[in-house]
Amino acid sequence: MTTRRDLLQLIGVSSAGLLTGAVTPAQAQSSPPQTAVPSREGNGYLPVRTLNGWTLPHRMVDGIKEFHLVAEEIEHEFAPGCRARCWGYNGTTPGPTIEAVEGDRVRLFVTNRLKEATSVHWHGIDLPNGFDGVAGLNQPPIQPGETFVYEYTLQQHGTHMYHPHADEMTQMAFGMMGLFIIHPREGEVERIDRDYAFLLHNWALHPGTYRPDPSIMQDFDLWTFNSKVFPAIEPLVMRTGERLRIRVGNLSMWNHPIHMHSNPFWVTGSDAGRWPRAQWRREVTEIIGVGQMRDLEFVATEPGDWALHCHMAHHTMGPMGHEIPNPTGVDQRGVESRIRQLLPGYMAMGENGMAEHAEHVAMGLKGPANTLPMMTGRGQFGPIEMGGMFTVVKVRDDLAPNDFRDPGDYRYPAGRVARRVSSDPSFGRPHRREPYGPIKAAPATEPESPTPPMDHSQHHMNSGG
Repeated sequence: MTTRRDLLQLIGVSSAGLLTGAVTPAQAQSSPPQTAVPSREGNGYLPVRTLNGWTLPHRMVDGIKEFHLVAEEIEHEFAPGCRARCWGYNGTTPGPTIEAVEGDRVRLFVTNRLKEATSVHWHGIDLPNGFDGVAGLNQPPIQPGETFVYEYTLQQHGTHMYHPHADEMTQMAFGMMGLFIIHPREGEVERIDRDYAFLLHNWALHPGTYRPDPSIMQDFDLWTFNSKVFPAIEPLVMRTGERLRIRVGNLSMWNHPIHMHSNPFWVTGSDAGRWPRAQWRREVTEIIGVGQMRDLEFVATEPGDWALHCHMAHHTMGPMGHEIPNPTGVDQRGVESRIRQLLPGYMAMGENGMAEHAEHVAMGLKGPANTLPMMTGRGQFGPIEMGGMFTVVKVRDDLAPNDFRDPGDYRYPAGRVARRVSSDPSFGRPHRREPYGPIKAAPATEPESPTPPMDHSQHHMNSGG
């Protein structure tokens, strides 16, 4: 029996030779040649939709597409209740997305309104060496108040980025980056109905502060899609049966396993453009390394609200303390009352897991100024308990082709939601093992531990012997 889900998969991908099961390289190579799909847009391509972002307009001058970037300090909102002084381009971080077509001649003006020198590196783009943007190596640095110009012909298509190559650690930590999308000259081999793009980044905005810390190497506390934190990250909206592409670039200081719920996707491209079909991989999680781009494609077969997020658990949280004692399982009632004498309103958390944090936020517990909660976001069934690199792919049966508005919560058909069948912890007769017997309570006083034998090698090392 062919289900509705099977039918949609066949309709969505049969033209590409991609059935629901795996496709071998031999099968892929023997597929008939595909005819490029003509664009539905007057500018020759389907424009990219940048999450929480925008595309930089250009003007034509003697057949050349001219773009103008301005490097400057900006005020940026990660989510309501958290703003910072960041650096970006043309008023935003990330900067605006640049879109052009393979074969275009582009002229890119860069004006520096920062108080230190900068440059722009066009990440992954094949161009003359003098335009590669490494300050001191390929060009003089762009000093404050100066405008430089880069001009070259686009020799490839694919998903690319731009970012500084001057005081890179500071300028990128403050948010200077953007997407550069080059569309194929001959159109897409398989029709793309919706094309989304975003950059992965990390920030160290210490609680109560208003400027990111560029010297942090690991202890970041804001993890973002396009410099936004959930629930401020826009959802990805699509109609059932449409083919969606998600372009993801990583300019953070960490690798991110991006995971899509329900729909396995095909990893189809990178900076190098759309890969040969024999190289496509079927995945549900794709690790996107620092400095890498990945294109993910799938056809929506089941309506609903599907999570899309980094699978590093602490990357889907907001600001949290590092190197603090673990309070799980500790009765903190006495401690809480004592601390309240010094800090009125203090509330202990973590005794039964950190989900308590979301409950405290809902109760109105305030944290430091300009600091987001560790867990946030609410759905129709209660707290979602997520933050950071998390958003939702909202698939609906009745969306118009170019409708990107948030359709709200999914209305589940009767009998299609997990439900409670018992509130008794002893419900049912589950099979289980207790290889070491039940957990026993610790004795009231711990027996004194015997003195361990001295490690003579360690003794000699410590004493310099």
